[in-house]
Amino acid sequence: MFAKINSLGLFGLNAFAVQVETEISRGTPCFDIVGLADVSVKESRDRIKAAYRSCGEKFPVARVIVNLAPADTRKAGSMFDLAIFIAILKAQGRINKDISKAVFIGEVSLNGDVRGLSGVLPMVLCAQNEGFEEVFVPAENAYEASIARGTKIYGVANVSDLIAHFDGTRPIEITDVYEPRAAEYFEKDDYADVKGQRLAKKALEYAAAGGHNLLMIGPPGSGKSMLAKRIPSILPAMTFEESIETTNIHSVSGMVTKENPLVVKRPFFSPHHTISGAGLCGGGTTPRPGQISLSHNGVLFLDELPEFSRPTLDMLRQPLEDRKVTISRASGTVTYPCSFMLVAAMNPCPCGYMGHPTKKCICGKNAAKAYISRISGPLLDRFDIQVEVAPVEFGDLSSDKKEESSAAIRERVQKAREIQHRRFAGTDITCNARITPDIFNEVCAMTNAGKAMIESVFNKMALSARAYDRIVKVARTVADMEGSELIDRQHIAQAVQFRTLDRKYWN
Repeated sequence: MFAKINSLGLFGLNAFAVQVETEISRGTPCFDIVGLADVSVKESRDRIKAAYRSCGEKFPVARVIVNLAPADTRKAGSMFDLAIFIAILKAQGRINKDISKAVFIGEVSLNGDVRGLSGVLPMVLCAQNEGFEEVFVPAENAYEASIARGTKIYGVANVSDLIAHFDGTRPIEITDVYEPRAAEYFEKDDYADVKGQRLAKKALEYAAAGGHNLLMIGPPGSGKSMLAKRIPSILPAMTFEESIETTNIHSVSGMVTKENPLVVKRPFFSPHHTISGAGLCGGGTTPRPGQISLSHNGVLFLDELPEFSRPTLDMLRQPLEDRKVTISRASGTVTYPCSFMLVAAMNPCPCGYMGHPTKKCICGKNAAKAYISRISGPLLDRFDIQVEVAPVEFGDLSSDKKEESSAAIRERVQKAREIQHRRFAGTDITCNARITPDIFNEVCAMTNAGKAMIESVFNKMALSARAYDRIVKVARTVADMEGSELIDRQHIAQAVQFRTLDRKYWN
C-alpha cells in the first residue's frame, strides 16, 4: 500500500515543497523515516504512534517506510508530523478523499493535539505559489496562515478532528481572512508629549520622510530616547506587501501571536548594548534573523551607541548599504532582508556633560576623545542626519502650550512619501534614502544656485563621496517636504546643517 501527501519544509525564510511518500508492506514490523531527515523529524515516529492510540486508530503492524522527497534536501523541525500521520492513514485506506491539492503542516503531540509552529506564513505562501488549493495548519496558526489570501486555510486542533473532516462527519470550517483593526496601525506614543526640542523634532521629521539614518548627541535627560521611541508614530502606514515581508521574518522567529498574526505597525527594536554580533545581525547553527532583520521596514534604535562593542557596530556597515544580510553556516546559507532606519543616541562623553551650559564635564579631554572614537568613521559616515539634542529649558517644560501631535507630523511625512512613490514608480526604491547611483543625477536635479552651494560645501568640508551622496539625498527630502521639484540652495543648506556634528566632536 502506497500514499503520497504534500507538506512543506523551511530553512530560514526559504520554504520548499516536500512530498511525504509512505509505503506499508509485509515484513518485520518497523517504522522508518528516510530522506535526509534530522533527529527532530525522526522523533516524530513515537509522537505519531501515540497520537494513533489517542484517537482510537490502529497503527499498522507492518513495515512502514516514510520518504521525505526530495531526498537530497535536509529536513529539520516538527512540521512534517501531520503530513506523515495523514500519509499513513491514506496508505491504510482509511482516507478515500482526493487530497492531492492539499498541504499538511503541524506538530502532533502524544494526545493527538496539533501544536503551533514558527514560520507558518512563509510556508503557506510557498504552497500558494506551488498551486495548492487547501492548507491544513495548527488551529493556533490558522489566522496567520489566512493572510495568504486566495488559499483555503483549515485550522486543525486535534488529529481526530481531521479524521472526522475527511469522513464527512464533522467538517472543519475554512478560516476567515484576518483583517487588522484600524487602531492597530499606529503607536499610541505621541510627539505631543515631548516638550521643546524643535530642532530635533524637525530632524526626525526629515528622517521619517526620506527613510534616513539619524544620530542624536546630547546630555543625559535631554529626551533622546523619548524622541526615538516615537518615530514609528510619524512613519507612514505599512503597505500590505511590507506587512507580509515583515511578518514572514517575525513568523520564522516565533514572534507572531494568534491575536495579532499580521505585523501592521512599523517595527521598533532597541537592543541592549551588550548584544552579540549574532544577536544583532543573525546567526546560530540554524541561521535565525537578528535584530536588524526583525526591524525590516521599521526602526532599529541603538541607545548609548559608544557602549556597544566596536566589532558588533562595524558589522552593521555592509547591511546598511546592501539592505540584506547573508548568514553562512555548515547547514546552509540564508539571506534575510534588513531595510531599516538606523537611529542612534549617545552622550558626548562618558559623564555626558561635555559642552553642557550649566554642568561641568569631569571626564577630561582624553577620556572624551577615547569615548567618541569608539564610533568608527565609516559607520559615522552612514548617518545621513546628525542632530544635537540640547537640555530642555524650564520655560518649555512648564509651558501649557500644546506641542504638535504625531498625527500632524505624519500627515506631512505621508505627503512627502507620496511624492517619492510617484517618482520611483516601477522600481524597487521606496524612499529617498534608497536612491541608487544609476538614477541619482536624474532624481536629484538642482538649480544653479544649489549646484554652486553643494560644490562650495564639498570643497570646504572635504566631504567623502558617501557624505556628498547622503547630503544630496537629505536635500532631496527637504525639497519634497516643501513641494519643490528642484533642489535649491536653501535645501542644501538645511541638509548640511544636519551634517556638522562629526566635525564638532570627531575632529
